[in-house]
Amino acid sequence: MTLTADQTVDMLRAAGEPTRLRILSLLAGEELSVMELSGILDQSQPRVSRHLKLMTDAGLVERFPDGARVFYRLSSDGGARRLVDTVLDLLEDEAGERDHARLGDVHREREADAAAYFERVAPQWDRLRSLYVSEGAVEAAIETAAGPGPFERIVDLGTGSGRMLTLLGRKAKMSVGLDLSQSMLNIARSNVARAGLDRIELRHGDIFATRLPRHSADLVLVHQVLHYLVDPAAAVVEAARLVAPGGRLLIVDFAPHEMEELREQHQHRRLGFTDEEIGHWLAEAGLVSAPPVALPPDTAGLTVTIWSAARPADTSRSPD
Repeated sequence: MTLTADQTVDMLRAAGEPTRLRILSLLAGEELSVMELSGILDQSQPRVSRHLKLMTDAGLVERFPDGARVFYRLSSDGGARRLVDTVLDLLEDEAGERDHARLGDVHREREADAAAYFERVAPQWDRLRSLYVSEGAVEAAIETAAGPGPFERIVDLGTGSGRMLTLLGRKAKMSVGLDLSQSMLNIARSNVARAGLDRIELRHGDIFATRLPRHSADLVLVHQVLHYLVDPAAAVVEAARLVAPGGRLLIVDFAPHEMEELREQHQHRRLGFTDEEIGHWLAEAGLVSAPPVALPPDTAGLTVTIWSAARPADTSRSPD
């Protein structure tokens, strides 16, 4: 978590240019692609890429490819992040404020596109989710990873049509499903009622800020949600926050793939996740991971992975 004098000088030198400070300020909020940064900064992609390379070489930012795109985020090294945070705390920059206003426009455009997509596909959501691998095999593996129960409280983040709640809800005294799409929640309500489940609460809520109490659920699910998000690491942190001592978090999503059409046709932001990436986020959130379970497709298509992690049982409960 500390830096040598040479590392500090190299990082300050790499950050010591107005556009690079603007980039660091933007990346402090979320991971972004070169294309997105270029649009916000109104600079060419080659120029932005040169700035990013200098800061990557100095250890200020991290580069990770995702299909045909490359994304960047601030370094996960504690010393580097503390240095960046200190510099940004001291910075007053009108250009940076304009950048964040443009980033807000990007967010609103994304949210509008995503809302329109989910409104359009809501009636056929479960069918779309099962296009690439046997849903029966995935659900059997989820039940195995979740364990037999019974559970005091299940929380399903990004519940969609409520399928995870109808699959596991009978094992819980109480379940909560959150989603930002009212159309999805309406479908979930119908599915839950049709299944005869009456101990399930469905809420309009944000996966990044659930407003649920810390350590309040002994099973938390994030099923096929992370690949839509601008900051999947932050969603994992919030999901882990909800896990009670002795409880478990299940993340179900795609392994890395190269189906670029899913970005344009189905609003996917990330083309899957590696075991190392998810494992790092879970460990940073204080959870202990079990070996991931990979479920390859029946024919050509996508591999679904189930990542499971538990909070140690001796972790003390504390209020929000």
